[in-house]
Amino acid sequence: MSGHSKWHNIQGRKNAQDAKRGKIFQKLSREIYMAAKNGGPDPSGNPNLRMIMDKAHANNMPKNNIQRAIKKAEGNSEEHYDEITYEGYAPGGIAVFVEALTDNKNRTASDVRVAFTRNGGSLGATGSVSYMFDRKGYIVIDRSTTDADEDQVLLDVMDAGGDDLQTSDDAYEVYTDPKEFTQVRDALKKDGYKIADAELVMVPQNTTPVPADKKEQFQHLVDALEDNDDVQNVYTAAADED
Repeated sequence: MSGHSKWHNIQGRKNAQDAKRGKIFQKLSREIYMAAKNGGPDPSGNPNLRMIMDKAHANNMPKNNIQRAIKKAEGNSEEHYDEITYEGYAPGGIAVFVEALTDNKNRTASDVRVAFTRNGGSLGATGSVSYMFDRKGYIVIDRSTTDADEDQVLLDVMDAGGDDLQTSDDAYEVYTDPKEFTQVRDALKKDGYKIADAELVMVPQNTTPVPADKKEQFQHLVDALEDNDDVQNVYTAAADED
């Protein structure tokens, strides 16, 4: 794994999205609803629901909002969302992988295509960039919440079944096989670590720097995609900046 801090970038995005908190809660509610609808309302028996609830807590989503989405799934709501992915290239030839939950595939496809074309990118066919990414479990331990040194954390991560540990000034970032994600997260919690973030993500196998003259256009594309109500996650192969 490359030695950069994904967590640093996530924190930067979260800070920038404070004003959009209502939209973030809406997206999380949609994920919670579908997870509860598909796997049951009890997080202890539904690992996917539990993961999304943890993600909601990390984003300071009120408990009432979480319970409302679960109750809705338990009821007779006919609401349904399809999981769809889109693949394409941003300015500078940077690979982009988009995950969406939508109740109207045509609307979402049109909106995503417009976001790409208006911001110097191009939407590709299914499979055009997905092979450049790997699905990984991603767990973050805030360094300020533990007295353990890097050697101890690495030992605990390996004992828990984790694949890789990256260390930055503010966080320990753990990557796992998706199948081992829940086991590793729970083992680290049992070891006394406070988990700052835990989710399944798409990790680029290689990264590419965004050309200086394309950076603004690139960011506009990412912002346009993330602002879309149907888009849940946007992953890129852009090299992280310090």
